[in-house]
Amino acid sequence: MEALTARADEQHRSGFEQLTKYVRVRSPDDARFVEFDFAIGEPGLFVELIMPKAAFEQFCQVNKVTHMTDEQMAAVDAEMDKWRYGENTLMSKNHNHVSEQQS
Repeated sequence: MEALTARADEQHRSGFEQLTKYVRVRSPDDARFVEFDFAIGEPGLFVELIMPKAAFEQFCQVNKVTHMTDEQMAAVDAEMDKWRYGENTLMSKNHNHVSEQQS
């Protein structure tokens, strides 16, 4: 009976509630507080949040979050660099040069 109820509830959820919720943890594992990015629907549009670990775990459970993949994180970082440094500018070329040296 619970499975039927859960399935019916799923069908009645609003479009907003059906969107994927993403998190990207930015703090070290041993940090007192969890610093993370939270996005709804699109990993590139996020807010930065900080919570105690227990609150973060509950937040993730309640929101049924998905952790961003490495590919999603790389795409978000590349887009942020584009906004920060521009494209085909002296600053972007200098930034790319420094990034390549660190690799």
